[in-house]
Amino acid sequence: MNSTLLKRLVIILAGIIAVALFYYFDLKQYLTLSYIKESQEYFQQLYAENSLLVISVYMAIYIAVTALSLPGAVIMTLAGGALFGLVVGTIVISFASTIGATIACAVSRYLLRDSAQGKFGDKLAAINKGIEEEGAFYLFTVRLIPVFPFFIINLLLGLTKMPLITYFWVSQLGMLPGTMVYVNAGKELAKIDSLGGILSPGLIASFVILGLFPITVKKIMGFFRKKKTPVQPGGN
Repeated sequence: MNSTLLKRLVIILAGIIAVALFYYFDLKQYLTLSYIKESQEYFQQLYAENSLLVISVYMAIYIAVTALSLPGAVIMTLAGGALFGLVVGTIVISFASTIGATIACAVSRYLLRDSAQGKFGDKLAAINKGIEEEGAFYLFTVRLIPVFPFFIINLLLGLTKMPLITYFWVSQLGMLPGTMVYVNAGKELAKIDSLGGILSPGLIASFVILGLFPITVKKIMGFFRKKKTPVQPGGN
């Protein structure tokens, strides 16, 4: 067994064990709206006593949840808003969610891209071409529109050739508006009875328009560039 295959097996095994432990010990119960609301006072006291430790532990858990595509990121975002406030909460959650997403993308690329390239090379070629043409605009659009499940984006973009550094900063920008909405909602945690009302249809539509705007502008500019007649150098 070569070292690359061994490393992949270790990563897969570690991921399976982590997910299995999450469900075996029913850790999902701690990532529910009712638990967060009941424990809000306790966590606020902890944060007042040792802010840096609480932020560090919170970020580590958030990164793990995001990287492993476990349920609970939305609840953690609301909890972060309630605990840290809008400014600190947005900064902490923005970096934690982006780091977790980038790790998930990198793992997908390391584990799956070679085999996917062999099986779906022609289809991936078309996707890679789209990534090359639209680049950051494409990722920004899908990140900004909340209807796209983030774990699917992490998985699929891992199969492309997009540089991870680009994936990181574009994801952070694209997820920022949605993060701010949930962090801001978390400030009123006591008044939230369900997650359904946070993202209204009108707000989702606004995200869609905002997400499509950069690509639309780029397409329009490209269209007019093609129509523009090149100036030929004259001679005497």
